[in-house]
Amino acid sequence: MNVVIIDYGAGNIQSIRFALARLGMTAALSNDIRIIKNSSHVIFPGVGEASSAMEKLRATKLDKLLPTLTQPVLGICLGMQLMCMHTEEGNTQGLGIFDTAVVRFETNLNVPHMGWNSVDGKGILFENIDANRYFYLVHSYYAIPNKDMVGACTYDITFAAALAKDNFYGTQFHPEKSGAVGARLLQNFLAL
Repeated sequence: MNVVIIDYGAGNIQSIRFALARLGMTAALSNDIRIIKNSSHVIFPGVGEASSAMEKLRATKLDKLLPTLTQPVLGICLGMQLMCMHTEEGNTQGLGIFDTAVVRFETNLNVPHMGWNSVDGKGILFENIDANRYFYLVHSYYAIPNKDMVGACTYDITFAAALAKDNFYGTQFHPEKSGAVGARLLQNFLAL
């Protein structure tokens, strides 16, 4: 197995590396197109602001590469949001992998939505994970529920907490910060 974490200056990379190490897995960190194309699994992390993150992807031509990958790809938090069509954050065009938009929370609740919340997940990412398990989230924007939604979470409104389409997967929550249940989800991804 040859796992690559995409390095584009907007990732929560060390937490992901530590989570993978706890599973006995070492991951390369790279923005090299050849290395990414030849990997068995790709993790697309993201912490930060959407428009500047997309600029960094464009600067390395990763915006063109990512939608063409055929191996399993997991976008986390901002990584998942950038895999959508568009995000209101910075009025940013996304990669267009998932057919949904990302919008800002309009709620009387605290924004960003930060902390543990239950996710009702289905499908291969959530195999051997009980329904409505708690995952760690921190975000001000969310993906609108759509046909690619495989995990739902409610924070005043229900939003897409996990997406899946073909070989592409995304989680709004941080599996690398979600304890044993997050580790199980990462194992499920690595088993693809």
